[in-house]
Amino acid sequence: MQFLQPNPRDSVSRRQFLASASAAGAMFALPALLSGQDKKDPTTPADSKARIESGIERGLEWLKENQAQDGSWGANGGAHRTAMTALAGMCFLMEGGNLKEARYAQQIKKAVDWFLDPRRQRQNGLLADTPPGNYMHGHGFATMFLACAYGEAEDQEQQRNLEQAVKKAVEFIAKAQTRRTHRFAEGREVEIGGWGYVSAAERDFDEGSVTITQLQALRAARNATIQVPKETIDKAVAYLEACTTSKGGIIYSYSSAGGRAVAGAERPPLTAAAVACSFSAGQYQGELAKKWIKFCKDNIPIAKGRVPHDEYQNYYMSQFVYVLGDARYGEMFPMEPKDSWLTWSKYREIMYPYLIAQQNKNGSWMAGHMGPVYPTSVNLAILQLEKGLLPIYQR
Repeated sequence: MQFLQPNPRDSVSRRQFLASASAAGAMFALPALLSGQDKKDPTTPADSKARIESGIERGLEWLKENQAQDGSWGANGGAHRTAMTALAGMCFLMEGGNLKEARYAQQIKKAVDWFLDPRRQRQNGLLADTPPGNYMHGHGFATMFLACAYGEAEDQEQQRNLEQAVKKAVEFIAKAQTRRTHRFAEGREVEIGGWGYVSAAERDFDEGSVTITQLQALRAARNATIQVPKETIDKAVAYLEACTTSKGGIIYSYSSAGGRAVAGAERPPLTAAAVACSFSAGQYQGELAKKWIKFCKDNIPIAKGRVPHDEYQNYYMSQFVYVLGDARYGEMFPMEPKDSWLTWSKYREIMYPYLIAQQNKNGSWMAGHMGPVYPTSVNLAILQLEKGLLPIYQR
């Protein structure tokens, strides 16, 4: 079995990363827009920056106050604790926290300990709370969170426990993948593999959003120097390609569609998520990524009111537009006029005030039947992208 070796640029420790970024200088070009430094920004007025920083502060405090005694967070009725705890925990890691010294160290440590409890950390590597039947989303988010927290462990025992948990979680992801053979129109035949709501060993079904979650988890594990099976990644990327229509969008499910990606069945949120995963893997110039980006640019409204799955859509689109920065779109599409480029500055100028305007006075965001933890976590992740502290979200 081949493994993707850790990228030498990837850092286990955020402190190591910041030191290397400082030494590399302009190569990383990490923005300081939300760092609290008194630095003029021609695209963001000072009062707008203050509102954003205040919104982040209030959101983090709301999550802190609503963490359960056992260290978890839940959706309405206490549902989906695995996914909610992972997403909320990521917000504190993005703020600059570690497991010992940072402002929200206690919240991070309690969340990590909740995951490492034998009731959540199964012998086969699955990270899940009690409800069966739909655990792969949560497992993917949990793997991503623990992989990111691994770099913040302050003693050898913590490091060993987290390393073991992430290794076993990666093994579970690889075993849970579906396996099919797909023939593309030009005659090329490849092995593809996605993920469904449960392991393929339980049900041979695949679905785009779960597949994206596992891919990003695997990337976070690789960032943490955990070996990831190369064939697992290759099959997953081929799966997304097989799910891409002639218009450049991704369909909901390969198996449900009978292996045919038909134009008109595209899902914009899934397509945005695919770009984010492609960028996480360092694939900025591939033709597939270009198709997805063009589809998103043409089909996803930015800050124009509520649409189905908009938190999910905003979460991933914000990630990939942040990676685009202000120049990469032009590099990918050099024939397009500059005023039509999809850039982070233009996107942020619209999206950030839009998100802040929707924030409740208590610091949370509210949306639908899921309750406030999910939208609050997603929106805080978006608003903290420019801090550039977690490798999984970096340019």
